[in-house]
Amino acid sequence: MNGKIVQLRQGAELKLSFDDFDYWIERFSKYPLVQLIDLDAALRKGDNKALIADIARRLPVQVGGGIRTAEDAKALLDGGAKRVIFGSSLFNTEPDAKSDELIRKDFAASLKKDVGEENLVFSVDTKNGKVAVRGWQANVDLTPEEAITWLEDYCSAFLYTHVDTEGTMQGFPIDTAAILRATTTRQLIVAGGIRSMQEVEDLDAFGVDAVVGMAVYSGAMDA
Repeated sequence: MNGKIVQLRQGAELKLSFDDFDYWIERFSKYPLVQLIDLDAALRKGDNKALIADIARRLPVQVGGGIRTAEDAKALLDGGAKRVIFGSSLFNTEPDAKSDELIRKDFAASLKKDVGEENLVFSVDTKNGKVAVRGWQANVDLTPEEAITWLEDYCSAFLYTHVDTEGTMQGFPIDTAAILRATTTRQLIVAGGIRSMQEVEDLDAFGVDAVVGMAVYSGAMDA
């Protein structure tokens, strides 16, 4: 965000900010995949395209934030990203949308065809139990289980962020992870409040991968 590495609390409150990119790129270079989100693009307040492109050349990343078209995705993949994350663009946020129109299944199918299922991660984030979109500033009247079920056939992985605990280091709700794991056969990655290696191991034990942010940047967990 604004050309810096940041950690926000629940997508709104800036808690940490760094500009020592070389240091963190070196720290994260041992991992097979690093999550990279353009928060300005997600919030529709500009973008960090040049910075994203530079990091994607130096680290294996899955990139998200403001990706709205197959062309956006292909440009990122051509620039070195391993996978791309689609979120808000998968959902219909029109106030008069009917329940069967809340997910843009035709768009998801077109992404699978044009970008490739293996390159696609679909982000299903929730706030107060409902899918949250547009930088978590708006909601769609769907549960995460409903959204994942509808989108199951079009991607290789789901990214679930529990916005209520995101950036708080209060722990991720393990029962939620168990429910979501039972909902999909795709790779499931969760984020939001993870604070210890024990949590990561507990999630891994039943086939769920973890995104760790605040705990690493604050020094609570080694990386």
